[in-house]
Amino acid sequence: MYDIKLQGITKKFEAFTAVNDINFTIAKSSVTVLLGPSGCGKTTLMRMIAGLESPTQGRIFFGEHDVTDVPTRRRNIGMVFQYPVIYRGTSVRKNLELPLLSEKLSKAEMDKRIDEVAEILDLQDVLKRQVEELDNGTRQKIAVGREVARQPRIILFDEPITNIDLTSKLELKRSMKELFGRLQQTIVYVTHDQTEAMTLADQIALMQDGVITQCDTPKEIYDKPNSQFAGWFLGNPGMNFVSPQFISVSGSKVTSPLFSQTIELGGKAASAETFGVRAEGISVSTTE
Repeated sequence: MYDIKLQGITKKFEAFTAVNDINFTIAKSSVTVLLGPSGCGKTTLMRMIAGLESPTQGRIFFGEHDVTDVPTRRRNIGMVFQYPVIYRGTSVRKNLELPLLSEKLSKAEMDKRIDEVAEILDLQDVLKRQVEELDNGTRQKIAVGREVARQPRIILFDEPITNIDLTSKLELKRSMKELFGRLQQTIVYVTHDQTEAMTLADQIALMQDGVITQCDTPKEIYDKPNSQFAGWFLGNPGMNFVSPQFISVSGSKVTSPLFSQTIELGGKAASAETFGVRAEGISVSTTE
């Protein structure tokens, strides 16, 4: 499998800079989630990885291979989109099988791949059914399964569970978590939903205004956000912030009329820093 190296990647649409000088490595055989609000540049970045957009400047490497100018069809990638792409008028099994026909596999190997994917995605009971008979959530499972069965080196997911109902969303998220745990492919997953990111990612690349503002494991970003934006965006509800005028800092100790006790920090803090508190770190008490 390949890692993905982005070197100085910038994308401009006339005067608008959608992605600005990104230098970033996506580890091979990992799940990296590009997370951020609408318009932050995450989908544009993914499209450049796919070859659907060309960077204005910068280079893209898969392993040691410079693929910046390589067309999409030659990048050996799979893609799953917001809306399920399926072959109508055919069965679920045929949908999973059709992309494998060009791989020159034996029938036994094709059946093995299809059965493995169907088991993980809970599609065994619908393999003989026509895709038109199935709900949108199941159709998206088919789209996921079809790309996984091909076993490309890299699979890109562009908000794949955004447009399905809540029950199907929870089920597909569970299935993909199990699937990603078994795969050896490098996964890049785009979403605006922090719950999806926290559930699925090995690492989260948090984006804002065309740049990656923080990249780390879900736990590290949640526990140690490097900005108010990261603290607010990760969490439901987001982090609460106390302005400097309401706190007093002495070395590593923080006091405030809003707190019933002195807060001991892990290190020395500057006196003008904003103080961030997670909701689960707050308890309400009464005094007589």
